[in-house]
Formats: sequence, C-alpha cells, structure tokens
Amino acid sequence: MYEFQPPAVILAGGLSRRMGADKAELKLRAIPLALRVAERLQPQASAVYLNASEGHPLAARLPLIPDTRPDRPGPLAGVLAGMKRFTELPDAATHLLTTPCDTPFLPSDLVMRLAEVARSEVIVLAASNGRTHPITALWPVALAEDLEHWLDDPKHRRVFDYVARHPVEVVDFDPFEGPFGPVDPFFNINTPDDLAIAEAIVDQGSR
Repeated sequence: MYEFQPPAVILAGGLSRRMGADKAELKLRAIPLALRVAERLQPQASAVYLNASEGHPLAARLPLIPDTRPDRPGPLAGVLAGMKRFTELPDAATHLLTTPCDTPFLPSDLVMRLAEVARSEVIVLAASNGRTHPITALWPVALAEDLEHWLDDPKHRRVFDYVARHPVEVVDFDPFEGPFGPVDPFFNINTPDDLAIAEAIVDQGSR
C-alpha cells in the first residue's frame, strides 16, 4: 500500500465516436474497460470513481461522479466534478488522480511516481514515448474554483490550454514488452483494431 493514496476518477464522459459504443462498457476479454482500469487503480487509490452520467450501467460496480456542467464539455468537466466532490468532503484529499476509461494497462506504480513530484498548485502529468498524457494526471484539488471559472468560457475546452496556465511536472514511464514488441503503458483503445491488440496483450499475460 502507498502512503499517498488520492481518490481516482475514471473519465468516461466522452461520446466514443470512433468505437461507435460506450468505451467504458466495451469488453476486453469479458471485462468492461472501465472496470479493467479500476482494477489497475484500486491498489493505488483511496477510492475509484467513474465520471459518467447518472444511471450509467456500471454504476452498480463503481460509484458515479457525474459532470456538474451540462452538454458534456469535455474531460476538464470530469476533472472539475471530481475536484468539487472532494473539496466538499471532510478531511478532503489534497490531490485527485484522473485517467481515461480506455487505458487498461496503466502502470502499477502510476500514483507512487506521480506523487514523488506532487506539490501544492502543481499539476503532474504522465508521459511516455515522447508524448504527454494530460488526462492521466494528478491534480491539486485546490484548483477547483480556478477551473470552474476557466470553463465558464465555452472556448476553454482543451486540457493542454488549461494546464499551460499552471506549474507542471511531467513523469515519464517506460514501455512494457507485449506480444508484438514494446507497448505504451498508456495505450488507449479507440478502434476495433486497438481492441484486438489489447486482447492479444491480455492473452499473453503481459499485463
């Protein structure tokens, strides 16, 4: 168990246009993607939540945190919903971990490594293969009011635009060996081909 265990929110508020189905429910070898992500996070987090609309089919398996803003304004709305939920609780967490629902191979030391550089007001982003993953991040809960005001402008939807306004740390993660060579630990499933690759990784037992 890690000493630092923030709550984690799996972001599943997107429309999943490329898959043509709700990716949170999409099954990877019989297990919905969001539940696979939750399995990776549960040993690392104090609790794992799903950012999705009320009545989501996985609500019986994961507690829901719906967006607090209408019309699905993007992943930042899910980040805000998580921040607001935890600022309202007694003994509120100082940080919130978020990740998308379609990344089933998250590192087992994700929280530990992000926490090593976490500080007040600093957003800590995961990176791999020269690419930063702004949705897989450790967010200071104290930014809730600032993010709320930022989202008041309908043009403010890009995660990188918001992150650029704040101090940032980036933590790089190595690939792991899969059936076809090195695999990005933040490999995400956007298409049926991606799902087939993920199934091969699971079948090989790489993750």
